Amino acid sequence: MVKCSVCGIRDAVVFQQHSGKALCRQCFIEDVTARTIAEIKRWKMFGPKNRLLLGLSGGKDSYVLLDILARIHPVSRILAVSIIEGIPRYNREEDIRRLKVVAREYGVDVIVTSIREYTGHSLAELVMRAWRKGKRISPCTYCGISRRRILNFYARMYGADKTVTAHNLDDEVQTAVVNLLRGDRIGLLRLHPAASPASKLIVPRVKPLRKIYEWESATYAYMKKFPLQETECMFIRYAPTLRARVRDMLYVIESRRPGTLLRILELLDEVLEEEARNLSPEALSRCKKCGEPTSPSRHLCKLCEILELADVQRPVYSVYYSENSDPA
Repeated sequence: MVKCSVCGIRDAVVFQQHSGKALCRQCFIEDVTARTIAEIKRWKMFGPKNRLLLGLSGGKDSYVLLDILARIHPVSRILAVSIIEGIPRYNREEDIRRLKVVAREYGVDVIVTSIREYTGHSLAELVMRAWRKGKRISPCTYCGISRRRILNFYARMYGADKTVTAHNLDDEVQTAVVNLLRGDRIGLLRLHPAASPASKLIVPRVKPLRKIYEWESATYAYMKKFPLQETECMFIRYAPTLRARVRDMLYVIESRRPGTLLRILELLDEVLEEEARNLSPEALSRCKKCGEPTSPSRHLCKLCEILELADVQRPVYSVYYSENSDPA
């Protein structure tokens, strides 16, 4: 049996291809934790007095992030939000119950909400409404934009200093490559951890797991025996996106040249840092329907726009805005 490359005592159970190390269970978990902490410190993501709003999906990455944050940050300053997307056979009640039980064991409270509660319709309903109107908008577009908006809504509501999400290395590099392929320079810069939010109405978002491979978080979660959600989103099969094609391409390259994803993100961090730091908040307009920030030339924010394409003219959150006059 091969011994651990780090401690030299315990049997190795994981081979880390990008580093060439064979690691035992304890050293592997310590390695992932140490790299996460190093990334937090490198970019000054948050300090001990910061109030954090943690997005918890019930997937492997969010459990790993919960485990690490609860060990390095005062749990009294962590509040979690879990968003039920509303996808058939995907958001099961037992998964949410297990998530809340685990979080409670760490001393973290979880607010459970949903896309339906925020917009008036579940994700599946929004997609079907749009498709019936001939608008082939990706389900991932509805999901991603809605989830970001909901997390920011709760972060503002509870006075969080930072929103913390469990995006891993694979996620970050996929997003970066998609931005490159689309020629979205600002999107690429906004992805950088040194960049400030585009508006004061947007609570800064940080991603401590951005240098952790997806397979590493999956292995970590398996070792910790977290009760992971086992079902896959149905839309991954029925509506593949550009991101999905980029993901498959990157996996092929990574398998042939281990460490490629890390090198890509490290290079982007280095070459974009100065410009990202100098990226000032934009003088954004306010959406005429919900009051949230939107581009100067736009009357509607992106969420209101895609909901209109699904023939949702008066989403729940716009009613909240009209009654409260100011989303901040």
